[in-house]
Amino acid sequence: MFNALIVEKHTDGKTSASVQQIGLDRLPEAEVTVAVEFSTVNYKDGLCIGPGGGLVRNYPHVPGIDFAGTVESSSDPRFTAGDKVVLTGWRVGEAHWGGYSQKARVRADWLVPLPAGLTTRQAMAVGTAGFTAMLAVMALEDHGMTPGDGPVLVTGAAGGVGSVATAILAHLGYEVAAVTGRPETADYLMGLGAARIVARADLSETIKRPLEGETWAGCVDAVGGAMLARILGQMKYGTSVAAVGLAGGAALPATVIPFLLRGVNLLGIDSVLRPYADRLRAWDRIAQDLPIAKLEQMVQPATLADLPKLGADILKGQIQGRVVVDVNA
Repeated sequence: MFNALIVEKHTDGKTSASVQQIGLDRLPEAEVTVAVEFSTVNYKDGLCIGPGGGLVRNYPHVPGIDFAGTVESSSDPRFTAGDKVVLTGWRVGEAHWGGYSQKARVRADWLVPLPAGLTTRQAMAVGTAGFTAMLAVMALEDHGMTPGDGPVLVTGAAGGVGSVATAILAHLGYEVAAVTGRPETADYLMGLGAARIVARADLSETIKRPLEGETWAGCVDAVGGAMLARILGQMKYGTSVAAVGLAGGAALPATVIPFLLRGVNLLGIDSVLRPYADRLRAWDRIAQDLPIAKLEQMVQPATLADLPKLGADILKGQIQGRVVVDVNA
């Protein structure tokens, strides 16, 4: 028997989450059984712990869209007992039982080896948010962004993706302008390497002009909505925005003018179905380019019992940085 966070749906349509003891026979069928060591809390996790958000189709359910741990058994030759592994994406924790459990059973195709130089705890301090941040930075670099081109904007900078993006970009030598609506996070963001803080209110107002002054050499955007539309009109010629989230809304009240007159690129970043080769490249870059000391500044620890409250908190935008869940604590 082992502990897992079980979310149940009641006859009135509401859900509740509690830590329960279950057996291996409850786990879904798949090739690899992992002794989970650490997981994290992401926005999707908040939805899956709470209202479901259309992500969870079947109850009871174990959320947790990422985890790191040690292979316990495997029928796939790519993994053997004792291997350290990481999982992000593939709708684990949504359509498939996830990492909020001391054991998980998943497909071998969904796992990647733990990168050399990282512990399982550090890998989950990175987690889906940090993996997505690195994919965004890589996409911007692949489209020509280099240090010295000018300031790089990071929106939603105090959140999980934004925090890691800020630390990575600063470590690589970029001048990072961090956008936040929470003035109290300014010291935290400067500690991660931000060169300056931009108030959310300065970018959240929709204006009628499709183009403004050329300001940003790149952008990692976790907000979307009106803010993204505004930022597109402020990008330098031929630069790119990597879109990773929609905290400010899914609609994009923009014009095509920035694309046509300034050659701006809008790059969509998906981390869920990313091919294996891209995953290896991103995790290798994370091990190389994410300063571990800065990573520790982002982390707050948690246990399985803390998750119902943390799930509600992240939906309200009340989580700063990264939450690392020790499922065995």
